[in-house]
Amino acid sequence: MSARARLDQLWRNGTEFLGCKVALLGGAMTWVSERHLVAAISNAGGFGVIACGAMQPDQLAAEIVGAKGLTTRPFGVNLIVMHPALEALADVCAEAKVGHVVFAGGLPSAALLRKLASANVKTLGFAPALAIAKKLVRMGIDGLIIEGAEAGGHIGAVSTSVLAQEILPQVREVPIFVAGGIGRGEAVLGYLEMGAAGCQLGTRFVCALESIAHPNFKKAFIRAGARDAMPSVQLDPRFPVIPVRALINKASESFLETQRDVIARYNRGDIGKEAAQLEIEHFWAGALRRAVIDGDIETGSLMAGQSVGMVTREQSTVEIIDELVDQAVAALMARERLGAAR
Repeated sequence: MSARARLDQLWRNGTEFLGCKVALLGGAMTWVSERHLVAAISNAGGFGVIACGAMQPDQLAAEIVGAKGLTTRPFGVNLIVMHPALEALADVCAEAKVGHVVFAGGLPSAALLRKLASANVKTLGFAPALAIAKKLVRMGIDGLIIEGAEAGGHIGAVSTSVLAQEILPQVREVPIFVAGGIGRGEAVLGYLEMGAAGCQLGTRFVCALESIAHPNFKKAFIRAGARDAMPSVQLDPRFPVIPVRALINKASESFLETQRDVIARYNRGDIGKEAAQLEIEHFWAGALRRAVIDGDIETGSLMAGQSVGMVTREQSTVEIIDELVDQAVAALMARERLGAAR
C-alpha cells in the first residue's frame, strides 16, 4: 500500500463523514471564514465551515447562497449556542440543506440535535473534556471536535495533546476531529494514528489568497511567531475574563490598563460590580472586525493560534492543503524507509 493510500485509509472515517477528499476542516473564524475562503477550502478537497458569529438568519441564508455559488462541494456552518436566534439559524441551515452544523460556545439541546437529524443535517460539537464528550454523544451528536488551548480566539485551559490522549481512546462512537495549534501534516498524521478522524485548522488559512482578511492583518500573521500569540490576562478573579488567544499589540496593553482602572474605581465605590464587569467585557466590542476587515492591527484584536509561526507567506488554499497532505505522506514514507532498513 502506498503512503498516500495509507493516509486515505487513516482518515476515511472523517472523509466519509464530511463528504470530502481530505479530512481537514477549516476552523470557523468570525469575519475570516466567509463564503470565499469556505468555498476555496471545499474546492481544494477539504471541508469549509462558515462562521455565523453574530449574523442574523437572513444574513446567514445569504452567506450560504453565496458559498453555494462558489462551490458544489460540501461545507458546514458554525453556530454559537448562546446566539439568541439559534433555533432560527438552525432552521436556515436545514432549509438550505447544509449537510453539517458545528455548535460552539456551549452545548446544544438534545431537542435541537434531533430536529436537525430529522432534516438530515449532521451535527458536531466541541468537547473540552472527556465528560462533556460523553455527554454530547449521549445527547445524539454525530461528531466531536476537541480543541486545545493552543488555538486562536476563545480557548480552554487544556492543551491539544492532553485532550487527545484523554478523549480519543475513550470515545469511539462518533468521529472526532482534533484542533488547536496544528500547522503541519506530520501533526495531522500523529492525531490520525491516535484515532482521530481528521483535524481542524484555522490559523493556517488566514493568509490564504482567497481569504478576505485585510493585508495588514495577514502581514501581522506572517511576521509573528508562536510566542506572540498569547491569551488575554485576567487581573482580578472578581471580574472574570474569558481567555482569548491573540497576537500581542497595543490593544493588549490597553486591556490591562482598562482592567486596572475599572477595578480601582470599583474598589473606591465609584462604580457597581455589574457595570464594572460590562465595561471590561465591552472593551473588545468590534475589535476583531477592526483588525480583520479594516486592517487596524494596533487597536483591533489579532486572534491567532500558536501555529501562527508556521504561516510564512500568502498561499492559495489548494497549496496549503496540498502541502499538509504532502508532509503527512512524506512522514509515512520516511517511516517505511526506516522500517525497511532495519
